[in-house]
Amino acid sequence: MEKFILPIQIRWSDIDQNRHLRHSAYYDYGATARIALFSETGLTNSKLEELHIGPILFREEALFRREIKFEDKISIDTELIKALPDFSRWSIRHRLYKEDQTLAATLNLDGAWIDIVKRKLATPNEFIQKIFSDYPKADGFEWALSPTSFLRHPSPRGD
Repeated sequence: MEKFILPIQIRWSDIDQNRHLRHSAYYDYGATARIALFSETGLTNSKLEELHIGPILFREEALFRREIKFEDKISIDTELIKALPDFSRWSIRHRLYKEDQTLAATLNLDGAWIDIVKRKLATPNEFIQKIFSDYPKADGFEWALSPTSFLRHPSPRGD
């Protein structure tokens, strides 16, 4: 898959007292984009439940660039920026763009998988590994050598 871009409909409830997008809505949009990508590629809620596995986040940060207002038309992309070869740990970047392609925000996050029965970190099976191997990869994507390599933060610019 070369790119995954999701148009976002801004809701009135996403706007704060300053009449721009409230900070927590950016994280909500990131989750919406990730789950949409998962579902579109076969990692539906029912499939994850069947596999007794789910995604978890260790870190999530937002870098705000431009205001987003209620009337703006925006989209969000999703790409892998780092992963262990078995995809047991991964880093994803979302970028929110205004209609004129102005970068409004970047979300960086580190995640893994949890066995929802044992409540412990898990290595995904071949089905999930194959799906993740086909996900869009950022310019500069890197294969991580160990879980400790996820302790470093990506570039502060995030773009």
